[in-house]
Amino acid sequence: MENEKDLSNYRKVYQKSALDQKNVPQDPITLFQRWFYEVEQSGSVDEVNAMTLTTIGLDGFPKSRVVLLKRFNENGFVFFTNYNSEKGKAIAANPHVCVSFFWPAMERQVIIKGTAHKLAENLSDGYFESRPRGSQLGALVSNQSEPLESREYLEDKLKRLEAQYEGKEIPRPDYWGGFTVEPHSVEFWQGRPNRLHDRLLFKLGDDFNWEIIRLNP
Repeated sequence: MENEKDLSNYRKVYQKSALDQKNVPQDPITLFQRWFYEVEQSGSVDEVNAMTLTTIGLDGFPKSRVVLLKRFNENGFVFFTNYNSEKGKAIAANPHVCVSFFWPAMERQVIIKGTAHKLAENLSDGYFESRPRGSQLGALVSNQSEPLESREYLEDKLKRLEAQYEGKEIPRPDYWGGFTVEPHSVEFWQGRPNRLHDRLLFKLGDDFNWEIIRLNP
């Protein structure tokens, strides 16, 4: 084919670290925190909190896009969006989602399957208030995922809103807020030589304890 490019010779040797089951904590959030800060402190990733969110759309197809993790704790992983967006509507119809992190400089991936729940309104309010005014106005300007007649229309709408809220507090719109992804399973992937990668799966049991399973690479 005229535009075909053969990538079969792309090769990488994975050898920067290992993942030993004897040395990991008994819950995935603690291990995620350790990995997150190791990547952050390495300075090797521009946005260590960038994660790929996959939902099942209203058309029945999966769709993935990059969003930003804004908080994580024992309850799960938090991001913010327009609830009327394509992903917001997809989550409303099917809250089972997958989020994943890929940190190539550290040869690591984390894959999280879970259920997304709307964040409490007061917590969404608090985060919205912390955003720069430009980002606050952006949430009001954009009918996210809907057709747009032109870039000029969007910029004109922004100018009108800037004038409307000059010197005033910008309220969080009801259709904008956070989701918490409550994990059901968390897989940690560490690249190893000869493609014999380390994979540890934390799986939540019926007793709400985590089972740790080593998977074949």
